[in-house]
Amino acid sequence: MKAIIIDDEPLARVLVKEYLQPYTHIEVVQECNDGFEGVKAIQQYQPDLIFLDIQMPKITGFEMLELIDNPPQVIFTTAFEEFAIKAFETHAVDYLLKPFSKERFDRAMQKLLQQKNAAEQTNAVLETIAQSPVQNHRIVVKDGGKIKIIPIAQVQYLEAADDYVKIHTADGVFLKKKTMQFFETGLQPQQFVRVHRSYIINASLITRIDPYEKDSHLALLNTGAKIPVSKAGYTKLKEVLGI
Repeated sequence: MKAIIIDDEPLARVLVKEYLQPYTHIEVVQECNDGFEGVKAIQQYQPDLIFLDIQMPKITGFEMLELIDNPPQVIFTTAFEEFAIKAFETHAVDYLLKPFSKERFDRAMQKLLQQKNAAEQTNAVLETIAQSPVQNHRIVVKDGGKIKIIPIAQVQYLEAADDYVKIHTADGVFLKKKTMQFFETGLQPQQFVRVHRSYIINASLITRIDPYEKDSHLALLNTGAKIPVSKAGYTKLKEVLGI
């Protein structure tokens, strides 16, 4: 098995390597200081397993995982963060709470080796974590070979596009491999409103709402964009806008 250690603390990486020594079938192929390096290393080496810190510079471990199409098996290493730990326990994904002992490390490894549907469990954790207030102030996307961090305030609207969501900003349109439900759950409902099955809009940018065909409407944004609003979406918009 190929493994990658992604942690901004050198001592933490040393400890994981030391604890891995008895596991002769596991080879550490790369160590990374942050999530940017982690994304590149995972693409290059296609590891079977990663040890992933959560709180790191630039992007968090969760944000890094969102950029990986088919995440490998993950053991999270973290300082205490209540919301994250509840998410791990809910979805049976193991984590190592720093500082962790060799005994605790071995238990995590045994659990990992018995685990099935690891990718599904990891994705379920990411869906839960999206609801954390800590996570919903920005969106991290891949833009060509680069990673871009988009502050939520810069998002004009979101548009469904098959397995992706288009994120419309003043700097352009970016793709994120997530569902509309993921964003609807994670974003602040008083700012971002699901006005149509294919659209979530930043309500603060609305300048006008015009009647359209049958029971539908069009929301005009101050950017010039015209967004279809369904009957149910119009009801939600009226509540948020107080009209």
